[in-house]
Amino acid sequence: MSNIVPLQDIQHMAEVAASSKMFGFKNPQEAMAIMLLCQAEGLHPAIAMRDFHVIQGRPALKADAMLARFQQAGGSVTWKEYTDEKVTGIFSHPQGGTLELSWTLRQAREIGIANKDNWKNYPRAMLRARVISEGIRSVFPGCVVGVYTPEEVQDFQPATQSKVKHMGEVERVEDIHDAVIEEAEEEGAFALYVPGSEVPYKRYLTPEDWITGYADMVSRIISSTKVPVEEKAGKLERLSDCNMSVTEGFRTEHKVKLKAAIVTVGGTVSPKPDKSQSTTDSGLSE
Repeated sequence: MSNIVPLQDIQHMAEVAASSKMFGFKNPQEAMAIMLLCQAEGLHPAIAMRDFHVIQGRPALKADAMLARFQQAGGSVTWKEYTDEKVTGIFSHPQGGTLELSWTLRQAREIGIANKDNWKNYPRAMLRARVISEGIRSVFPGCVVGVYTPEEVQDFQPATQSKVKHMGEVERVEDIHDAVIEEAEEEGAFALYVPGSEVPYKRYLTPEDWITGYADMVSRIISSTKVPVEEKAGKLERLSDCNMSVTEGFRTEHKVKLKAAIVTVGGTVSPKPDKSQSTTDSGLSE
């Protein structure tokens, strides 16, 4: 039987799923987006209701569903240790080899996520979800590319982080080092910094989102009428330097995407500008 469902039928399914309040979808748009994702992967759209959660506005694949995909793709896992303090699994796949991986409650405490209620009430389940996600991504990432478990998404923003007060949109790019942190996009592992501040200006969930945010910052500096032309290259260079720890950790494909995004908004990536240069150069080193 074909899994291809007409768009009109998917829309109706999404409306039913959202209105039922049974599957965690806040609105039909959320449900439909994940149903279309499932159909693109060759799955029936109704699988979205079984396998996915929407956490903080992002699709999250349930740990059991992630493990099922891994096993269906030829992978296997053996549980070596399974307690409230430590969970260890041995993951194997013909194309990815074998890996033994552990998560401990102590490790969760050290990174500041174990003080949440779900960690306090269900530590073993939370550790298991982390082991499943990291183990599968390490051994055979092709079956989970682009999605995280609900447990991971819930922990993107540490519980100890206080909510940042929204202070309005930041438009004064000439004073970019004094920019306040915006309330949006607070969760995520990829931090975008501005010169002169040790606190992230924004955080993003994926490298692609971070690249878009960085390119937007470059574009705003380049197009600013308040920043003297002779100062733009220096500002762009400082912006590049303070984000070097992030960009150096990118894979080659993301470094290429970053350079392309900078060129698209009018910057250049090589050579690095001289202090006297008055061109709109991004200052990103090779």
